[in-house]
Order: sequence, then C-alpha cells, then structure tokens
Amino acid sequence: MSPNSTRDPANLAAVFKAYDVRGLVPEQVDEELAEAVGNAFVAVLGAEAVVVGHDMRDSSPGMARAFARGAATAGAHVTLIGLASTDQLYFASGHLGRPGAMFTASHNPAAYNGIKLCRAEAAPVGRETGLVEIEQRVAAGETQRAETEGVVDEQDLLTAYADHLLSLAPVTGRRLRVAVDAGSGMAGHTAPAVLGRLDVEVLPLYFELDGTFPHHEANPIEPENLRDLQAAVREHGADVGLAFDGDADRCFLVDERGELVSPSTLTALIAARELAKEPGASIIHNLITSRAVPEIVEELGGTPVRTRVGHSYIKAEMARTGAIFGGEHSGHFYFRDFWRADSGMLAALHALAALAETDAPLSEVLAPWARHVASGEINSTVGDQQAVVAEVEQTWGGGEDVELDRLDGLTVTHPDWWFNVRASNTEPLLRLNAEGRDQATMERVRDDVLALIRRSR
Repeated sequence: MSPNSTRDPANLAAVFKAYDVRGLVPEQVDEELAEAVGNAFVAVLGAEAVVVGHDMRDSSPGMARAFARGAATAGAHVTLIGLASTDQLYFASGHLGRPGAMFTASHNPAAYNGIKLCRAEAAPVGRETGLVEIEQRVAAGETQRAETEGVVDEQDLLTAYADHLLSLAPVTGRRLRVAVDAGSGMAGHTAPAVLGRLDVEVLPLYFELDGTFPHHEANPIEPENLRDLQAAVREHGADVGLAFDGDADRCFLVDERGELVSPSTLTALIAARELAKEPGASIIHNLITSRAVPEIVEELGGTPVRTRVGHSYIKAEMARTGAIFGGEHSGHFYFRDFWRADSGMLAALHALAALAETDAPLSEVLAPWARHVASGEINSTVGDQQAVVAEVEQTWGGGEDVELDRLDGLTVTHPDWWFNVRASNTEPLLRLNAEGRDQATMERVRDDVLALIRRSR
C-alpha cells in the first residue's frame, strides 16, 4: 500500500470519526476506501445482506457502487436504493431488516464526503459498536472473499418511505402554505415525495440537487443559511418555513413572522403530541436542550430522560428506557416508531399537523412550548481545554444554589440559569451553551463565562 493511499493507517485515523467516516475527496476518501469499508463492514457485522443509499454529491454514486462491490465480494446481497436522504436510508434499513450505508457528508462543504453506517433496523455503528474493528480490517488490508459473490440489485423505496412517514404523522385540517429550503440537498428529493401527498402549497427554494451548494451551505444551524427562507416566508405570507441540511436528517422551522423556532420548542411540541398518544411515556432530551423540555414533559405526566449529546447515546437510552421520542438542540429528532432513528421530515410533519389542526399562526401554536432564553452554541479555540474547564468550575462552582454535573463536559445549574461547557472531540474548541429565565439573565451568564474562557485560553 502506498503512503498516499486513502487506506494508509494515518489517513484512516483522520477519517474514521466517532460515528462515521468523513474526509476530503479524493485526498482522504475515495472509491478504493469505500470498497474496502464495504468489505470490512460485512465481515465485522456478519451481514448476509446490506442496503446502500447516497446523496447528490458528485462522488457519492461511484463510492456507493464501490462499497457495494466490496460488500458483494464478502458474500452479501446488496440493494442499492440510489438517491436518498439519510432518514430514507434508515427507513430502508428498518423496512428491509438489513444493515445500511449512506454516502453523505451531511452539512459539510462540497469538498467532503463520507459514510454513515448502521446495523439492521437503523441501530447505530460507532467507535464502540463496530467502527474500530472496521477501521482495523481496512488498515490491515484484510479482504473477505466469499465462495459465492453476493448479488447487487436496485430498489426504489421513496414511495414506501413517504407512506411510512405519513402514517406516523397524518396532516389534516386547513390548507397550509409551506416554504421549504432544501439547500440544494436531499430534501429536494424527499420533500416532493412526502409533502406532495398533502393538501399544502409548497414554495420551493433550491430543490435542484447540487453537491456544490451554489446558494448557501446546507447547514441550517447557522443563521446566515436561513435568511433566504425567512425572506420567502415574509414575502409570500407562508404559514411556516422548513429548512433541511444536506442529507435532510435535520429540520429547522421558521414561523409566519420569519423568526427562527428553537429546536427545543419543536422538541416540546412533538413530545406533547406523542405523550397524548401514550401517556406516561419517557421522552429523551440531551443536556443542551432547553430546561423547558423536561419541565413540560413532567407537567404532561411523562418521564424526561437526560442524555449526553450525540445520536448513539440518545438511541441507546431510547432502547434502554423504551422512550417514544427524543430531541436534540441541533435539530435532530428521534422516533421510537421510526426504529429510534432521526428524521427531519417526520419532525416537520408533526409541526405541520399541529398547525393544520388550528386556525392560529405558528407563533401562537408554539407559544406554550417556548420558555426561557438560550444563547445557542458558541465556540472558542482553546489550547488546554481541561485547564480552562477547571478554571470555569473553580470560578462558578461555589455559588449559592449552584449544582454541578459532568455527564458531558461541565454543566453548572442555578434556579434562574444554566450553562454547559464541553470540549470538541475533533477540534481544539470549547463549546458554550447558556440559558436563562429571561434575556438579561442569559446574556449576563453567557458573557461572563465567555470572557473567562477567552481570557484563560
């Protein structure tokens, strides 16, 4: 193996992340690597059949076919579903009962691509659940060759995917005008298939599939990427705006005023809808989610369950507790009836259903679920992350009515506010999230903690 090969151990260490494989194309990720991962994936999981989907990036179809070759060499039956959102691949994994691979770099820029892997029924594959073993086989150059090579076939599951989502969150009532920003990503493929079945007027923005993202990055967590959607909602008098990321597994809402809706508010709304169907059930929320979520879940008779940030932790807790739903501050929403996987489109359908059931505008529909004021995530470049976190703990940990926990980084909680500081797994960054009972309280805590972090770095 040449030192410049994407299968070189040094490169593999860089591209095998906590939950997926991701890097620059073709320097770090290419068809050679995809084929090797496909073979190792089948060998490690002992899979007899796998399903493979891909996004709209130029390199994705070729890498999906290369992965299929590697998997078939190992003896697996491979079904290619073609263009797909990540939640459509999760549907295929659950619907067919097979492990799956999705070729996408999600919201990353055009120069990147990657592979998201799952076991049958969309169970996660991460470093603690098989990804390390896959990396080791690829690094060692091990290839499993079955006596009989597997068959590779194709199947279109887009309609079945839409059928399943619509069965979980039917939308009935008044006709809605819905602006949708696909960001040139995979929602341009899935939104027509799903929303086209509803009695809604869709105002499409950037539905053409284009992995160069010519209009804006397909990352709706960044406010600048929502400006076109906000303008369209205001200009056309839309009832709601929906923004999806590149692989369409995340969804963000804009209300009829063009104002961004906090993912925590949408989490509370969906939790209320799910608890109405199954009273007393458990609801997952990560520790960055607004404290409004556990408050509302408890008020409605449910059981809130707090987790670390990250889909593998949430899915594990959903399995352990039997939770019916989970939400993250980052726009990921997980559903027990969707194999505990996340689906931005299913979250959007819940919002549309709640809105269509009333004559009120979205801002009023969501008002009962919007409490407290959040800072959003603020990143700071820090050399010695542990030392800075220790200084934050020393400065803030001794206050009156203050509680500390270290479930994921450091969380400091007071009756009127809370903040969390946690280190990035991949970059020299500290991430700060703060929330207060009102704007002034949040800003005071945010600014004081941020000043300490940036003075100490």
